[in-house]
Amino acid sequence: QVYLVESGGGLVQAGGSLRLSCAASGINFRLYAISWHRQAQGRERELVGQITSDGATTYADFVKGRFTISRNNIRNMSFLQMNSLEPEDTAVYYCSVTFRQSPRWGRGTQVTVSS
Repeated sequence: QVYLVESGGGLVQAGGSLRLSCAASGINFRLYAISWHRQAQGRERELVGQITSDGATTYADFVKGRFTISRNNIRNMSFLQMNSLEPEDTAVYYCSVTFRQSPRWGRGTQVTVSS
């Protein structure tokens, strides 16, 4: 069974940084792209960015060069480094993998940015 566990969220002031982690099990991690998403209260879940199996990354426009996604295939983990955080970045952040044509999600980690 595929398990994804996000961690690293918390409360940070505007302009601050956080590094989120996503630990995966139940898959041959190095073969899969990992995507990061977020969902603010009252809004739909949206894509933050993705890292492919060979390490190529893409990001949503709102990231504006502030976030960086990486992966460590030895540790079966992906990371979302978030800098210059803004109150609008407040949301629950999720990592996801598509396994057997079905998206699998972790439970998310809350990020709150105070102004």
